[in-house]
Amino acid sequence: MVLSNLYQTGFDFPQIAFQRLILGILVLTLFSFAVFSQTQLSQPDEKTLIVENAPEMEVFAFGKTVIVKTNAKGVLAFGGDVIIEGKVTGDVATIGGSVIQKESAFIGGDVIIFGGKYQPEANKPLRSEGKETVMYAGYEDELRDLMQNPTQILAPSFSLSFLAQRILSVLFWFIISLALTTITPGAISRAVTRFQLSRLKMFGVGGLVFVVTTLTVLFSLEFLPSFVSVVIGLMAFVLIMLAYVFGRVVLQASVGKWVAKQFRPQAKQSETSTLLIGTIIWTTLLSIPYLWTIALFILFTASLGIVTTARTNKDWQGV
Repeated sequence: MVLSNLYQTGFDFPQIAFQRLILGILVLTLFSFAVFSQTQLSQPDEKTLIVENAPEMEVFAFGKTVIVKTNAKGVLAFGGDVIIEGKVTGDVATIGGSVIQKESAFIGGDVIIFGGKYQPEANKPLRSEGKETVMYAGYEDELRDLMQNPTQILAPSFSLSFLAQRILSVLFWFIISLALTTITPGAISRAVTRFQLSRLKMFGVGGLVFVVTTLTVLFSLEFLPSFVSVVIGLMAFVLIMLAYVFGRVVLQASVGKWVAKQFRPQAKQSETSTLLIGTIIWTTLLSIPYLWTIALFILFTASLGIVTTARTNKDWQGV
């Protein structure tokens, strides 16, 4: 997939009908795009994209190896390598691939690699001064497969490693739940009660907080200085994660109590068993293909609502 900015010169045709003018512009745009793409790009096979002389083009590729023969403004590849034989004036980035810079090639921007390596063939590769190389070499095969087949995020394949991860997830969240209920039993109990009394309010407030937080972070990235936006982004991330942990424990306890009450309504409920039941149920929901996205959204919104509406027990007696 290649995205490029094409600029059309405006013309004034006062004698032509408006509909014909729009149709003509559309046809010219599509024709220009096709000619421009064909002259600057070529695909010898399904896994390779060759860029010729395209100094104003930002190249985006999914599951393909990108080879820059002459010129490009920037390259971003998902699940494929980037081979620079000519000149790239901007940044070069890849997720699930490596960046290979030939001996006479030039990169004017930063090099960013996740799940791959930076492999310059020259001892002193041609780079602009002050530009950085950010590289994380772990999980190269996994990231490459994920980028080439992104649908596996929504529908992961069942395997022994997947089953082992689910078991470890159950153990992890069960231990976290036990720790939190031991340290702050009153807070967990009050939160469970609030959630059972006003579920819709929790989801509504949580969804509103999530939207406001997202817009605040985007606003800071666009209009505030970089160091301020970084601080705001980190604060938002930490607060959301803390809310998620607390809210998930509350939801696990709430679901566990409800299930235990359905099967043994008269028996005294064990706190440990209800936490284990709730942990297993939520981990299972988060493991079901496609359904896990809905479960995760419910967890985030409910968690933010629970934390945001936290009050003393006295304040909630009238709910």
